[in-house]
Order: sequence, then C-alpha cells, then structure tokens
Amino acid sequence: MSIIFQHARIFDPAVNLDTIGSVRVLDDGRIDTIAEGLDPISSAADGQVIDLDGRLLVPGLFDMHCHFREPGQEYKETLASGSAAAAAGGFTGVALMPNTRPVIDSPLGVAYIRHHAAGLPVDLEVIGAMTVESRGETLAPFGKFRSYGVTTVSDDGTAIQNTQIMRLAFEYASNFGLLIIQHCEDKTLTAGGVMNEGRFSTMLGLKGIPDAAEAITLARDLELMRYLQQHKLHDPLNPPRYHVAHISTKAAIDLVRQAKHDGLQVTCEVTPHHFTLTDEDLFNAPAKGNYIMKPPLCSKENKQALLEAIADGTIDAIATDHAPHAAHEKECSPDQVSFGITGLETAVGLTITELVQKGVITLNRAIAMLSINPRTIMNLPPVRIQKGEVANFTIIDPSVNWTVKGEAMLSKSANTPFIGRSLIGRATGIYHKGTYIAAPVL
Repeated sequence: MSIIFQHARIFDPAVNLDTIGSVRVLDDGRIDTIAEGLDPISSAADGQVIDLDGRLLVPGLFDMHCHFREPGQEYKETLASGSAAAAAGGFTGVALMPNTRPVIDSPLGVAYIRHHAAGLPVDLEVIGAMTVESRGETLAPFGKFRSYGVTTVSDDGTAIQNTQIMRLAFEYASNFGLLIIQHCEDKTLTAGGVMNEGRFSTMLGLKGIPDAAEAITLARDLELMRYLQQHKLHDPLNPPRYHVAHISTKAAIDLVRQAKHDGLQVTCEVTPHHFTLTDEDLFNAPAKGNYIMKPPLCSKENKQALLEAIADGTIDAIATDHAPHAAHEKECSPDQVSFGITGLETAVGLTITELVQKGVITLNRAIAMLSINPRTIMNLPPVRIQKGEVANFTIIDPSVNWTVKGEAMLSKSANTPFIGRSLIGRATGIYHKGTYIAAPVL
C-alpha cells in the first residue's frame, strides 16, 4: 500500500532541501514523488494519507551510542524494547555498544544481534569490541568483524589502558578500515569515583572523578595517531579514524579542536544530558541515582565549553548513550549506583529545547547532528529524501510542549533525571522498513 505524507515541511540538510510539500512512498518503500506546495498529491484508492500539518519530515535519526543489554541483562532492556524506545524517540537506526554479557567480541555475537533484530522496526548496527571481553589485553578479531559488515569497534565503558595494545588497535583498525570509538577515561584516576570532582562532590562527601581523566587518555590516543600517521599509517595505507564518545570537558574539546586543525581524522559526540545538566543539578537532586553516569555531569564551565563546541562545529554528533538500568540499581546509595541513564525518548526534545530554542545551533544543524553526521562518521549508507531513494523518515513537531513521563516510556527502564521536565519539540512518528509508526500519544 502506498502512503502519502501531506503538508509536511520536508527538511534534508544534506541536499539543502527545505520546502513545504508532500511525499509519496510506493508500496516497495521507495520515494516516488516529492511535490512542493500546498496542493495534495492524489492518492490511489488503497493508499494511506497522513496529514503532517506543517510538521518536519527529516532523514531518519540515527543514534550511534546505545546499550540494549541483550544478551545477558534482559531485565534492563531487550533488543525489542530498546527498538520500541528508539522508534518512539524518532530514531530509525541505532548503533549498539558491545558491552553485553557476554561481550560482542566475535562474529558469533554479531550474528546473534542481527538474527534477533531482523523483524524490529529500526536498524541495529553492531559495534564490535576492541579487545577480547573488553579486558584491554588481547585484540578482538577485527578482520572477521569487517567480513561481517561491522564498521566500528569500541571497548565502551572502559578505555584501553595499555598503550601498546592501543597502538595495535589503531594499526589493525586502520588495516581493515574500521572506526575506533573510545570512552576516554584513565581508570587509575577514576577508580571508586561517583561524580565530578569539585566543590559539590566535597560537600556531598562523595569520591570525585577528576575531569583530567578524560583528557589524559585522549591526549595519549591523539599522540599515537600522530606518530602512526607520520611513521606508518600513511599512503597507501589507511590513516586511523578515531571518535571520542560522550565528550564532556573543555580540555578534551581543546584537544579535539587542535587534532582536527592538524588534519587527524577525529570526530566526537555529545550527549543531551551533558549539554543540559551539571554537577550542581546532581547536588540539588533529592534522589541522586539518575544523575550519576560516566563521564559524570560536568561543571558549569565545562558545560559552557560543550555548548561553544557544538556551536562552532568541533562536536560532530549528538548521541544518547542510552543506558537502561533497573530501579534497584538506581535507588540505592550513590556509591553503589550503576552508571548511566536512558536517553532515546528525550533526545529530540532536549536538543530542540536546549540548543535550537536557545539559539546555540540552527534546526538544520540539529538534524545533521542527529541524523546525517552519525551515519557519515560510522561509514554507513546515507539517508536522503530524494526520488527513487528508500524512504527512511522521522517526523518531528518542533513546537509542541510536552512533559516527560516515566510511565509513558517504552524502554523497560525509566532511569532518567528528566521525568517531570517540560520540553519543546518531539518526534511524532517514523517511516522505515515500509511501515509508518506513530509515537505514543502523551
């Protein structure tokens, strides 16, 4: 059955498309017609018509940093529940980090995810582990990952601490054209830490995590990149590609900015909770659990540096680091809390509320950071709103006011500090894999 999206603001930054019109998708899932203007496209007798009433129709959003917990911790999230949460948040694709139980450190794990993802409404891209069991000691089989279509490797949740192993990871990833995503953390500095080290951690009597831990690991990795690119990984070999996960400090941003200036293939992402909250919010929160994550909520000064880096383009993408946990893992003493929060269902609202409405970035850039850039960074096929392309859309109402409600979330977990918060802008549906899915009515 064909479907027509009428009276849409058709918006695709990659092809400079911003027009009021309608889009018809044929029953094979391909875009047949893009018509500008208010006149509706005539529909077939068995066709479906959805009037968007001026809402945005954009390339399907993609979150390059998620945890769906399956296999091994299905009580927190499953591939099915995580996909439902992604669709509700407007994402037509996500990339899954490998720190499941067992770790996705072999093609067998990749095959498991793909088999169970086949009938789900969103694309699930698998990120392979950099080292066996993510222990940082022995490299995972990068070549086999590549033969299974994996484009990216990471030991997310723990950085490789051994510099020689990290060097080998760069070399082998480069040989197979793989992107490395690094969770930058010097664990000798962060061990036992709960929140950002500073006056708020001192007043709460909680062990702090120094923000230097992020920059120290990042500086080591960038120096390795420079060395290898100068002495080994240059034409005709591939230069290394490196992505900084959930960047959170000014020192790390300055390092990325300089690396880009120097011509290194370095990109980075920011989470909505890091550009929205600070360690003072954790200090003031009656219940601390949903404000505890890694990297920790930063100082006001670091948050301002993040906003400036988002505005000037140093930060390339917005990713949620969606990390569901059961209630008992968050409703406990701060030094026992599991790190991380959910984020898929609040990302669009926080981006529009905190970045677009406040003039930090344009709507055009917001869509690029949520859709186009993540796929480009991971070397995935682009999504375009053009005649003949496979339809992959997110529908967004950028002006709707809504309140985050835990009971309305489709994730199995609702460990978010944003419950009860009023936001502007929300995804109201997706069209992907030949199916239209409307977001839950709030």
